[in-house]
Amino acid sequence: MHYSRLCALLIDCNTSDVDEAAAFWAAALGRAVDHEHPATRGNYRMLETPPDEPIVQIQRVEHESRVHIDIETDDIPAEIARLENLGAKVSKRLERWVVMEAPTGQRFCVVRIQRPGFPKNANQWK
Repeated sequence: MHYSRLCALLIDCNTSDVDEAAAFWAAALGRAVDHEHPATRGNYRMLETPPDEPIVQIQRVEHESRVHIDIETDDIPAEIARLENLGAKVSKRLERWVVMEAPTGQRFCVVRIQRPGFPKNANQWK
């Protein structure tokens, strides 16, 4: 048995200026850039997240601009197996997360627990 839930919306920006991209999305979504968040570094900028809402993160990327989701779980291998049974495929295994592709072509990531309060609002899988 394991748990998983929607964790984050990541706005992938093919840009040379991640701060400019973060400023746009902060204004568009009405969330300030969280400069004190430990994940705001390098190619990543976190937006302030109200309690019980998914994280919004801006990231500078080399591929085309797009939006993807992260699914957080307490058991990454079990969640990957569950999603593969639904038709998803592993695209890339990284040290702390796995990039997957849905049967319809969208990329998404399976990550370790990121938000406080887990497993609140999470699904329980057997």
